[in-house]
Amino acid sequence: MELLGTIRRHRTRVALATALLAPFGAAAGFVPFRTSFTNVGAALAFVALIEGLAIWGRRPGGYVATVSSALWFDFFLSPPYERFTISHRPDLETTISVVVVVVGVIVTELAARSRRHLERAGTESARVTMLAVAASAMAGIPKFDEVLAHAAQSLVDVLHLRSCHFEADVSGPPHAQILADGSVVHVGMKWPANEFGIPGPEAEIDCEWRGEKLGRFLLNPTPGEAVTREDRVAAVALVNLVAGLVHDQRRAKG
Repeated sequence: MELLGTIRRHRTRVALATALLAPFGAAAGFVPFRTSFTNVGAALAFVALIEGLAIWGRRPGGYVATVSSALWFDFFLSPPYERFTISHRPDLETTISVVVVVVGVIVTELAARSRRHLERAGTESARVTMLAVAASAMAGIPKFDEVLAHAAQSLVDVLHLRSCHFEADVSGPPHAQILADGSVVHVGMKWPANEFGIPGPEAEIDCEWRGEKLGRFLLNPTPGEAVTREDRVAAVALVNLVAGLVHDQRRAKG
């Protein structure tokens, strides 16, 4: 975990340094052509650069790239050249309207929101894949105990648990419970698992089939490990798959 944190910190620093310096390089590259290349065209090139840096460097990178682009656009491409001042009205309008205030900010925000949507779509796809793989695997496992063990391991993965096991006897003491809608109830009250994780030392998900309680999965949560509502709903869906198998197995035994 410490290594991952170090990598993330270095990545952020590299992204911010790139966002600061890349517009300088781009502006300097336009210098030989500044008398023949329109400033509007240069501004649009900076917009594309800001967009790329906002996607890679996230929101801070986008804002740093926006400010840096405006400064170096002024310095290299707006008369009087090599000075931080703009004397031509069209250049002022281009810098403020297109590069800095409007397009730079909008592009940065759109990139940030698009990234969140892509991450959310990827997470939801992973949950669906997990359920499909679990169902397929359980269908191909000949021994019922192995089916339960496989389901328990899947719950450990999706809920970030320390351990998990199935218990057929439901007469034991009650624990914090994950309900069908993903909410967590602890001592009769809703528990904010999004912030504080699943309460311990043990929690449970009932294994029910058409209103009949067939057992429960006992969960040993990781203290303080936040678990999203979507992951909890996916866990309940997995237990529902197992409930059908438990019911069929008991009926087969007569």
